[in-house]
Amino acid sequence: MSEKQKLIHTGHYLMANQLAWGTSGNISARLDANQMIITASGTHMASLKYDDFVECQIDTGTIQGTKKASKEMPMHLGIYRQREDAKAILHSSPFYTTLFACGDEPILSELFVESMYYLEDIAYIDYYHPGSQELADAVTEQAPHANIIIMRNHGVVVFDDSISEAQMRLETLEMTCRMILKAKETGVQLKLIPEKTVKSFLKDSFYKPRKKLSNKSLI
Repeated sequence: MSEKQKLIHTGHYLMANQLAWGTSGNISARLDANQMIITASGTHMASLKYDDFVECQIDTGTIQGTKKASKEMPMHLGIYRQREDAKAILHSSPFYTTLFACGDEPILSELFVESMYYLEDIAYIDYYHPGSQELADAVTEQAPHANIIIMRNHGVVVFDDSISEAQMRLETLEMTCRMILKAKETGVQLKLIPEKTVKSFLKDSFYKPRKKLSNKSLI
C-alpha cells in the first residue's frame, strides 16, 4: 500500500472514529528525505481521494502540480525539517483533546501502558491563527522536544515514524483525555503508576523502544 493510500485510509478512520470532523485538520507523510505529500486545501477527510494530495519539497516548500496545499503546510514542513525520524504528521481537533487544549487540566501519562509510552512527551504552544507563520514557527520550535504538540484553543498535531504509529498516538491522547474527564465527572479517583515504575517501563522498553528526543535525559 502506498503512503497516499495509507493516508486516505487514515483520513477515513479519523472521521469514522471522531478523531477529526468536517474539513478541520490535515495529514501528511514523508515520501523520502526531501519529499512529502499533504492533503490539499479544503479537502474533507471522510471522502479523501487519490488526487486530494499535494506533493512538496521539504527543504524549499516548492509544490508540484496545480492544487493548493493545506494552509497548515508550513507547520508540517517545520516538523519534517526538525525531525528526520518523522514520517507522518496528523493535525486534527478531536473533541476531548481540544477540550483540554482550551483549558488548564493536565494530561496525565501515568495511567496505563499506552499512555506511558505515547504521551511521555507533550509540548504546549499558545494560540496562533491557523495557517499563520507564527503558528508554524511555534510548532517548529517545539518539534525536537515532543511527539505531541497541543495548540491552545485549536487542537493538536502528532507525528511519528509511521502513519499507523501517529494514528495510535492520536487515539491514545484522545482516549486519555476522555478518561480523565469522565473520572472527574463521576468522582472516580485515578491512581497513577508510580514514577519509578514509569521510568523502568520506558528505560527497559517493556512496550516499545523509547523515542529519542533532544531534551530527553538518560534515566
